Amino acid sequence: MLTGVKILVTAALGVGLGLAATNAAVQDGLSFDSVHAGPWSSSAAAGSSKADPYVKAALAREAAIPLGLAEGLSFIASHDSSAQRLSGRCVYVVRGAVPPARYWTISVLTLHGRPIGNAAERYGFTSAEIVRSENGAFRVVISREARPGNWLPIGTKGPFLLMFRLYDTPVTSTVSTLDAHSMPSVTRTGCG
Repeated sequence: MLTGVKILVTAALGVGLGLAATNAAVQDGLSFDSVHAGPWSSSAAAGSSKADPYVKAALAREAAIPLGLAEGLSFIASHDSSAQRLSGRCVYVVRGAVPPARYWTISVLTLHGRPIGNAAERYGFTSAEIVRSENGAFRVVISREARPGNWLPIGTKGPFLLMFRLYDTPVTSTVSTLDAHSMPSVTRTGCG
């Protein structure tokens, strides 16, 4: 009888620890095929049947539908280019290179991947509407207070995510070759 109880307790502990570890891995965005380029990370296979189990579980948990491999790629940044957590109390400038793509978007999201409400009702920019300098470069300021030019409001004082999506891009086949210089930088310019 005592042996049976020990087996049940051991099995219950094993199942509990396994579920806790899996939950932590899904929440932290663990992925076997993740690619990092500066502050940006992406799961290259998220939109295919070859996605690893952790990516599939995270997508199911959030009820998210990723872009298919032929459609494009999504990149997430939870930290700036200096590896500091993105905070709604700070001001950021996003600028720099963009991999080849027919169209791209950048948006501010909650930690659960949802748009953050704000008084300006502006949740992102597209490559078609963004104001560029004479040489074609772009600059987006992300802050709580309104700024001139391309401004994305942060509707929170807490942590947030940036999502950068590339549509109709050849990068899907060479995503592993991306580095920090091939993606926009996210620079903190001050905190209040």
